Amino acid sequence: MTMFSLDESLVFDAIRSITHSVDDSVDGGGGDSDSAGGGGVGVGVGVGVLHGNSGYGARDQRGDSGDGAQDQRDDRVRETAERFARATWSGIAEPGDLVAGILVRALGAGAALTALLERHKRTRVLHALADAGVEDVLPNALAMAFERWMPRLAANSALGSIRLASRCNARLVIPGDDEWPASLGDLGRHEPLALWVRGKPGAVSRMTDSVALVGARAATGYGEHVAMELSAGLSDRGVGVISGAAYGIDGMAHRAALASSGFTVAFLAGGVDRFYPSGHDALLTRIASHGLVVSELPCGSPPTKWRFLQRNRLIAAASKATVVVEAGSRSGSLNTAAHASSLGRPLGAVPGPVTSLSSAGCHRLLREFNAECVTNTDEVMALFSPLTEQSESGGTIGENNADERVSHRSPDQLRLGDALSSRSPRTTSDLAKRAGLSIARTSSLLGSLSLAGSVVEGERGWKKIEA
Repeated sequence: MTMFSLDESLVFDAIRSITHSVDDSVDGGGGDSDSAGGGGVGVGVGVGVLHGNSGYGARDQRGDSGDGAQDQRDDRVRETAERFARATWSGIAEPGDLVAGILVRALGAGAALTALLERHKRTRVLHALADAGVEDVLPNALAMAFERWMPRLAANSALGSIRLASRCNARLVIPGDDEWPASLGDLGRHEPLALWVRGKPGAVSRMTDSVALVGARAATGYGEHVAMELSAGLSDRGVGVISGAAYGIDGMAHRAALASSGFTVAFLAGGVDRFYPSGHDALLTRIASHGLVVSELPCGSPPTKWRFLQRNRLIAAASKATVVVEAGSRSGSLNTAAHASSLGRPLGAVPGPVTSLSSAGCHRLLREFNAECVTNTDEVMALFSPLTEQSESGGTIGENNADERVSHRSPDQLRLGDALSSRSPRTTSDLAKRAGLSIARTSSLLGSLSLAGSVVEGERGWKKIEA
């Protein structure tokens, strides 16, 4: 049998290697495979088939044979298909992709993937969404989404990502699993489709009793000292510490939690098989042994500026409160504060010397927005314990404003800039795959960047011109 055009036994074996949810007694399909992919490693090689039914809503059907054993096997097949499809979607769509989130939640990951593989017409997909109660997706938005996913589909290798995850003892956690963090549901349609996790089984659920400590990479001695004190204090009180594993404040927060035998979680902007930054390889290895290393991107995915910004929404949503320990006026941690504010999470900021540019971002949070002034662990705990009703008055940090402090470029330009290289020329189709954009959109952006003198086209492709 085949599943999404792959030998069903390959899919079962792959999913077994990264989750305990599929019973080892399930028969993976034996030797009757009619897979177009043979021993393939990608999903973009044919049409998705699950027991001969690739229609919308197939995930909700039940066998009517009356055979209990067969019904159990059918349930396991459906579960495996859903997991494999979500693993695939995590590599096709960029983090936070609104249309992908709507499709997967409304139709199911398997049916949504089949629609993409079979290149269903927009009207058919829109009708299926309407039947599921979703009517706010515009036809043009759906068409543009399919265009930007198609280059990724041909290059995507879900089985390859799963095998990489198995080698580094990572596992896939999806909505509905016992350890899925319920707080991520506050992101609504921007909730991640899946999480790739390295760490102890069952520990993901502990994230809901954690605080995010974030700040600048270029931290001062003052900022690192405060981060250490707050992290150690929270760990002593049994509260986890969430951060992004970057240099500076993030790294100190993780180290202090580990030194205090506390629980800490590092959210990455790339795959959990390749630790970033490389200078924190030893630190992240310790976090994976005693806490959790988490990403919504499949193994093998490189970090990019856009993915760092989207990663920040997970840090804010997974924690009870967010504290910005030290941040300049353009620090990426202000983006995390923006997400916390939009989610209604308590937000704290540590004041610094008025002469320090490294604390200018914190001072703005205190002066213009709803951030509470925190100077010690007790004041951090007071942000959420006991949780009090947040005032609806006062300023709100918009995500766009925070993003503008990090970059004045549009999201598409930011992703294309990540995909370009100043040394290796790359073709338009290659850049489209790397950036997660349609070829038409990539060509348009390259034209604009060429006029601005930011890129140059040679015989072998496009190169970035360093300022």
